[in-house]
Amino acid sequence: MSSNTYPKLHNAAWPGLVGKGEGGEPPISLEKMLDMTAAAEVDGVKFDGIDLFLSDPHISIDISADGIKALADDIAGRGLEIGSLVAPVWEGTGGGSAMDEGEGRRKFLEQVKKACGIGQQLRDLGIRPTGGIRVDSAVSPAAWAEDPEGNQKRIAQTLREACDIARSFGEVLVAEGEVCWGGMHSWKRMVQLLEMVDRKGILGFQADMAHTLLYLMGVNAQEDALLPPNFDWSDTQAFEAAYQALCNALRPWTLDFHIAQNDGTVKGSGSHDKTGRHCLPGDPGGKLDIVKCAGFWLRDKDGALTKKIRHLCWDGCMFSNETLLNQQTWNDILAAMIAVRDAHGWQE
Repeated sequence: MSSNTYPKLHNAAWPGLVGKGEGGEPPISLEKMLDMTAAAEVDGVKFDGIDLFLSDPHISIDISADGIKALADDIAGRGLEIGSLVAPVWEGTGGGSAMDEGEGRRKFLEQVKKACGIGQQLRDLGIRPTGGIRVDSAVSPAAWAEDPEGNQKRIAQTLREACDIARSFGEVLVAEGEVCWGGMHSWKRMVQLLEMVDRKGILGFQADMAHTLLYLMGVNAQEDALLPPNFDWSDTQAFEAAYQALCNALRPWTLDFHIAQNDGTVKGSGSHDKTGRHCLPGDPGGKLDIVKCAGFWLRDKDGALTKKIRHLCWDGCMFSNETLLNQQTWNDILAAMIAVRDAHGWQE
């Protein structure tokens, strides 16, 4: 085992919330997610931190300063740091569509402002050395498709205003491209949007290995597919060429990175639209060589480490509660992340 100390290894709290409720399984509490994260261990290596979802029932976006201090103390007491924070920008959580020039935009920006304020306070408390504020467009591809170019301009304007807010708090925004978010539902549209906003260093891309696999397949944007229909997944050379092209387009914008596995299908549960299906690292249907594919994001096209990603986060949503409440699940996830750091990490 290498002695690399960077990137730091973070778990995510939101698998306890995303896809839960509304007819699905009940949410898993933040306390329980923290317990499982802190208890995970592989050959003496543990998670360094956790990334958080700023939404009830985990953390209220309207949490008080005293509440933030108590949260920081609780997490620090478990030997963990805090990384990226998910802003609840969707209509059902108090936000609104980034495509709506009126009330939707106002609500979207208000949630970004609250999230940035929490992020700044956590940094000031010394528990949050890395991470951004995660956003998306909070609108479906179907609604976006009614006026693609006009709606792309509206989303870009909302994100420019969000960047002004983030800068005022010393924060950065990271847009997670998923096939379920209009204007971010294909790799070409995601790059277009980042270029239109044109705030490199303030707005970046959050690359999730499961969701970006769906970009290759052109789910919800067949015209932008980099792999043909009915692709033969055993053709490693063709897959890696397509994956490298995807990474070359989005890597320059990438500020946040999620280790994940995917089986090439889509899934939705609870209130979450269908998006890339997260699988456990050892899932036999997984299409990704996690360690090798992580290297396409963490190294430039010539193979040199970029060292831009200061912490890695695991993302695995819409697993059953039985799976999420099994400690071995988190040990296996941690082992996969350690393997990525062994191959693509560094020491400081």
